[in-house]
Amino acid sequence: MEQAMWVRGGTPLSGELRVYPAKNSALKLMAASLLTADPVTLLEVPRLRDVDVMLELLSHLGTRYAWEGRTLHLHTPEITNTVAPYELVNKMRASFNLLGALVARAGEGTVPLPGGCAFGPRPVDQHLKALRALGAEVSEDSGYFTARRGRPLSGRVVFDMPTLGGTEQALLATALGGEATLILTAQEPEIEDLCYFLNAMGADIRGVGSSILQVKGAPRLGGVTYRVIPDRIEAATFLLAAAATRGSITLTDVEPLHLDALLDKLAQAGHRIEVGPDWIRLEATPDPKPFNIEAREYPGFVTDMQPLAVGYLAAAQGNALVSDRIYPDRFTNVPELLRMGADLTLKDRVLSVNGKKLHGATVKATDIRAGGGLVIAALAAEGESRIEGMQYLERGYEQLPERLRSLGAHVGLVTEEPVLAVAAD
Repeated sequence: MEQAMWVRGGTPLSGELRVYPAKNSALKLMAASLLTADPVTLLEVPRLRDVDVMLELLSHLGTRYAWEGRTLHLHTPEITNTVAPYELVNKMRASFNLLGALVARAGEGTVPLPGGCAFGPRPVDQHLKALRALGAEVSEDSGYFTARRGRPLSGRVVFDMPTLGGTEQALLATALGGEATLILTAQEPEIEDLCYFLNAMGADIRGVGSSILQVKGAPRLGGVTYRVIPDRIEAATFLLAAAATRGSITLTDVEPLHLDALLDKLAQAGHRIEVGPDWIRLEATPDPKPFNIEAREYPGFVTDMQPLAVGYLAAAQGNALVSDRIYPDRFTNVPELLRMGADLTLKDRVLSVNGKKLHGATVKATDIRAGGGLVIAALAAEGESRIEGMQYLERGYEQLPERLRSLGAHVGLVTEEPVLAVAAD
């Protein structure tokens, strides 16, 4: 049975909402748990499909796990399998980082080319460049990549550009007994979180938060209890939804510093923004100004927020231009927004947005953040929308309908039996 979400738009979101921990960080910390034979406890882990997929993968490799509410206990006394199965890796790009953890702990690992959301080429060349620069022997056979080492991985890696996955791969590969200097690293909060997690396990990583990381791995990493950082992309989704519906929202358990680029744009639009140590309050203006976006590496306006912002801008007023330096073709939500009456023109990888009042329609999410953008647009539109492709939204947003309802939104889920074709006599 397939699920869809219906949204009756036009109601301003209002109220207070706690931001859940970051899926994108939790997944990398789960992968890092392979580096120790001791138990690892992660506090407040989001209960999402991607987390379930990663748990299946870790179980296949030798991890035992148990849930205690939203606390996740992980224990990998030994690596029992060094080959990650395609049917699981194909569901989620973050699983490719298991390669670095496997080669560090077991001396070798094999992981197929990853899957996940499809919105343009997402190569793994920087992952492989890093592993080879650190001394690993990397080979490829029919889409499966195998990395082996004869000694702890050490060396100097100069990335061609800031790369989130490549930086994480290098950190996981060297934290256990290795030593490395990583140049032009990604600076995302999830990278910082992984560094602090590995340091808590016994590694010595310096330069955290900068573009140069010095890694001195420990010969043995220990267990740790650790709390995952708040989800900045989830926070952005609710902020933009409140702004699009001309509402008022207070987010708690959030890190405002992780959202500087977005908060600046929202303030530029005329929305009133207040921040505290772990909270953000937005009071929307009834007459927002448009803003242009060039999505880029953090701390700039990040690519994962770009489809969310497009959903907001499509329902706002005035003209805006949107481009994406990271994934130039990341505009999969454009055809769906057109169904809602959006005035969008895509030319030479630049999206021109003429914001206007949207109407409800049946649309389909094709990846997590494109789906988030459709939800934002539907909440602001007149009439009722139906958003299909809930399997994508459920990868990135926990209890989304319930949490939107807590803010006054009229939303719900509908489940339908798939239509089967009947052959004629």
